[in-house]
Amino acid sequence: MNHDLEHQQPTVPDVGVYECEIHLKFRLIEEKGALNDRERLLELLIDAFTCGTDEYLEPLQIEVEAQELPETQASPQMRRRLIRLRNSKDLA
Repeated sequence: MNHDLEHQQPTVPDVGVYECEIHLKFRLIEEKGALNDRERLLELLIDAFTCGTDEYLEPLQIEVEAQELPETQASPQMRRRLIRLRNSKDLA
């Protein structure tokens, strides 16, 4: 038995604040009524895209950018969540 492994401290995941920008362009076959409510439409489009390409979804363009930001640029609420995450034993 390796006693060194038993005495190691759990590693805390390194978390940070990121600004993400996603541009998706795709064609989708959908009910016309679903396009009237913007919130519902966004939810529907994200769900359709995450499910993957099928006969009702045709991806045309995908661009993803993510960059880490200094924590000071995050809102106070987000900074508090970040501190809680770093202090949480559940993440270890």
